[in-house]
Amino acid sequence: MKKLILGLALTAGTFAFAQQTGNTSSNPVTFGVKGGMNVSSLSKDSGLDDQKSKIGFNAGVFANIPLAASFSVQPEVQYSQYGNKSNYTIGNTKFSASTKLDYITVPVMFQYNLIPNLYVEAGPEFGFMVSAKNKFKNESTGQSNTTDNYKDNLNTFNFGIGLGAGYYFTPNLGLTARYVAGLTDVAKNRPSGSDATRNNLFQVGLAYKFK
Repeated sequence: MKKLILGLALTAGTFAFAQQTGNTSSNPVTFGVKGGMNVSSLSKDSGLDDQKSKIGFNAGVFANIPLAASFSVQPEVQYSQYGNKSNYTIGNTKFSASTKLDYITVPVMFQYNLIPNLYVEAGPEFGFMVSAKNKFKNESTGQSNTTDNYKDNLNTFNFGIGLGAGYYFTPNLGLTARYVAGLTDVAKNRPSGSDATRNNLFQVGLAYKFK
């Protein structure tokens, strides 16, 4: 919770700085909203027979702060769904599982405009888990069970690096795409010597700037 409050406070401070900068710059700060689809997965776990991507969504707000003619920084606050689907076997019984990890994320993307309406970006993303659910299903009997308090077993802070691009069809409306590679272990108490499990995410969606 402290990390979440700190992250939101830093973002709010950045937004306030953006507004002040926009009042004095020839290239004004722009604010906007964005949203779209997430395709997420977790890095390979040797205990699982098969792992698949999970579809989710993201939605949030951003401020684009020009730093030079073709260079800007874009802090964001998003609600973003991570997770994956997997299959595993215990004895002769096959099970399937769906993991849903919901985060409030704070990406800070540094963007470079290749042409006025096309940019590439890179930067860190700070994630703060707000909920975690696991749904298990016995493939033989069809019985299923959902664990809602799964968050207590996980690391609620996630740090990743994002790489992406975007194209604005109009001065206001654009298409965005981003890949985020997680660098922190999702598990809270990882047994010594075992491999870390990390988030991986691909996002695609629309962004709208208010001008």
